[in-house]
Amino acid sequence: MATKNQMIRRAVLLSAALATMATGGVMPASGAEPTPPGPTTARPSGSGQPGEPSGASSGASSGKETAPQQSTTPSGQATPGAPDSSSSSTTPTPPTTPDSSGSPSTPPDAPSGTASDAPGTPPSPSDPRALPDPAAPDAPLDPRAPGAPGVPGGPPSLVTGDPRDFGAQIFRGNAFDTCQAPSVSTMRAWKGASPFGAVGVYIGGRGRACPKQKHLSPAWVAAVHKQGWKLLPVYVGSQSPCVIAKNKRKVRMSGKDPYGQGRREGQDAVRQARKLGMAQHSAVYLDMEAYRYKNKKCADTTLRFVQGWNSAVRAQGYVAGFYSSANSGIAHLEKARAAGARGLPTAVWFARWRVRPSVNGERNLNPKAWQPHRRIHQHTGNKKRTYGGRTVSVDHNLVDAPVAIIK
Repeated sequence: MATKNQMIRRAVLLSAALATMATGGVMPASGAEPTPPGPTTARPSGSGQPGEPSGASSGASSGKETAPQQSTTPSGQATPGAPDSSSSSTTPTPPTTPDSSGSPSTPPDAPSGTASDAPGTPPSPSDPRALPDPAAPDAPLDPRAPGAPGVPGGPPSLVTGDPRDFGAQIFRGNAFDTCQAPSVSTMRAWKGASPFGAVGVYIGGRGRACPKQKHLSPAWVAAVHKQGWKLLPVYVGSQSPCVIAKNKRKVRMSGKDPYGQGRREGQDAVRQARKLGMAQHSAVYLDMEAYRYKNKKCADTTLRFVQGWNSAVRAQGYVAGFYSSANSGIAHLEKARAAGARGLPTAVWFARWRVRPSVNGERNLNPKAWQPHRRIHQHTGNKKRTYGGRTVSVDHNLVDAPVAIIK
């Protein structure tokens, strides 16, 4: 029979063992004080903690925004993977390879005429994917920074990835644009009777040809949206110093601070879109009429303006698009893209008339660039069309690109 002291010792050991098992520790040696598990034993290894590489492909090639990651130096210090302080604080990390995902999916040249938010549910503004287009990294404000005009750029980005992954809505089908937004009754008459499912509307800018819009208003936008139309907002701001059209020369941009002027006009473009009820993640297209882009000084000034405009539009959560002649502004942007310029548009709208409608066949664009769902082809211009008894002079467009999102 055990003595009283032996019974007490056994009771103490039993209590210690039970306490150890309850806290996930290891059975202590006889007589040792059980130690609760520390922070290193409470977390299983390989759990994917913040700062660890995820193993996913880069945001630039997948079209998805990824949070800045941290790498560990040999000394054990964490080094942020975000851009350095010389870049804008909203600038996504530039891609390290031109196109690590291979060829993008190519949309057909006969789109279905529908708008789509698929795949999945569009991200909310607080979702990391709702940040600006990761495939179009911003251009630094510093005119001496890499990628600025006249300064060697980084590896070219193809500007690829599905814009729906960062909140855009895509329309695929036929659209028309016209200087003066038609009345609500004309839009109703054309809906269903015409081949069009979207309309380009001129929302602002000091170069707009029809500054006094008779019908364009928040009520008009809400009404035509309810009818089922999708909208392509166009902003006609300052034009290139070497713009060809004589009627646009009075609104040429300044050569002193084109980036800053572009930013100010980009902020105004978003203001006008908001006034009309167009929410964040809406596309807004900058209209830059044909210019002599082979004039290097003029081309550099124009590109800097476009970069500033894009930066301001993206910073406010909108999608930056760009319209121009295929042989002018589009050829210029493609050349800048191939040279590694930053701050390029998310979507391009190119005018080439009297050819077969095709979003993929433009010879002045790399076939893999601005893909998928990032292109519009204006293929016919200044044609009178009558549907439902209403006649309007329009341009024809084939669309596979982001549109406005109406509140």
